[in-house]
Amino acid sequence: VSQVPVAEGKSVQQTVELLTRKLELLGAEKQGTFCVDCETYHTAASTISSQGQTGKLMYVMHNSEYPLSCFALFENGPCLIADANFDILMVKLKGFFQNAKANKIESRGTRYQYCDFLVKVGTVTMGPSARGISVEVEYCPCVIANDCWNLLMEFMQSFMGNHAPGIPSVFSTKHDSIYSPADTMVQYMELFNKIRKQQQVPVAGIR
Repeated sequence: VSQVPVAEGKSVQQTVELLTRKLELLGAEKQGTFCVDCETYHTAASTISSQGQTGKLMYVMHNSEYPLSCFALFENGPCLIADANFDILMVKLKGFFQNAKANKIESRGTRYQYCDFLVKVGTVTMGPSARGISVEVEYCPCVIANDCWNLLMEFMQSFMGNHAPGIPSVFSTKHDSIYSPADTMVQYMELFNKIRKQQQVPVAGIR
């Protein structure tokens, strides 16, 4: 999962169209749509003051590829995979975790199949505005990520050019173990946080 910068002089939507056109020229076929969303929860103030702990952020995420699951991730921490009704449990836990409503972020777009590759090009939005572009590429026959990284890289360069990403940090901890859906969600969480930080423009220079 990686971020693609917006092409110079183009909008987010125009850049997405450029990418998808390149994929279609390669021979990739549309296979429906996808959506990955992420809601941020922070530790409730009452919990922090009573236990003297520092506040933690938790990200509750959904992926249309896994419609019956819900993913709960802590930054630099574990990833819990739960049933889809985990959201209802979060409402009951509002004494411990508060939903940072303004922070909801999602990526939506089109799925493409090209031979053994699955490619998802999405527009990342926060509220009403488009904030960036995500590209997810999966090589379906292989479950050991490191075994197919060179092949993935070569394929990504064919339509992303020099914007093809470096090896994701999640790979370095996996080594030769089996890649799981949670690894994809960690990458989306990192991407969303990166895009959020890019939007926080410093205001020090304003008088």
